[in-house]
Amino acid sequence: MTNAEYLIAIDKRRSRRAFKPKPLDYDVKQLIKELVAYVNEKAGLDFIFIDDARFAFNVQSGMTSLIAVCGPDTIPARQACGYYGETIVLQCAFHGIGTCWVGSYNENKVLEKLDLPKGHRLYCVIAIGNVSEKLSIKEKMIYAATHKNSKPYQKMFEFCDDVISPQVAFAMQQVEKAPSSVNRRPVKFRYENGEISAYVEEPYSDKSIDFGIAQLHFQIGMSAKGVKGRWEDGRFVIDSGQILKFPNAANSKKGDRKSTRLNSSHLTGSR
Repeated sequence: MTNAEYLIAIDKRRSRRAFKPKPLDYDVKQLIKELVAYVNEKAGLDFIFIDDARFAFNVQSGMTSLIAVCGPDTIPARQACGYYGETIVLQCAFHGIGTCWVGSYNENKVLEKLDLPKGHRLYCVIAIGNVSEKLSIKEKMIYAATHKNSKPYQKMFEFCDDVISPQVAFAMQQVEKAPSSVNRRPVKFRYENGEISAYVEEPYSDKSIDFGIAQLHFQIGMSAKGVKGRWEDGRFVIDSGQILKFPNAANSKKGDRKSTRLNSSHLTGSR
């Protein structure tokens, strides 16, 4: 996927809770596993794909797989879980595969499926499955309830000492579309001396996962306007040399998958 395709995915993405009874295609599952493996190697995380995950949910319906979002018990790992997990979510959204970041699930049953190293933990899960093009009535009701008090990006700024640039405004519009727990949008931004910084209160919580997701959306928006960069210690640092590449299915040794729905992808800019 190109950066432009990631922008399309941001607009297409919705939190889905009603999945079709048909499981994911074999090739799609294999490619998601490749993405999970790459993320784990790239970021030192412990994402785990579980094929049949219906045991984990009460709200979701239909045939559901999941990614267990796991990593070291540190603040940087929490942010990385959000950042890299959202890259997979957006790739799925672009290709019409439904996803949902889930914080409320049967944690004990999921933990029974995992073998995490000492000092690593399960943060949340991402539900994945086939979905109808349109939201179900239940999904529409949940969306309306969780978005009735949506915060515009202007209210995400704690401090702003000047008129923000068009590039930053566009990037913040992408942050506005980012998922967060109960749609609370906890990230606080600052625009000072022409630089962007951000943080969350209670960083040793799932708010840091929301922060990682917001970082990715901001980065995609800036890249779309020709500004490459990365997040470092809560600041967005302009750096034209940052490139994050995901597995190329066409070059995979596991077989010829050139016709699969999820193909080669890359994201310009990395954290």
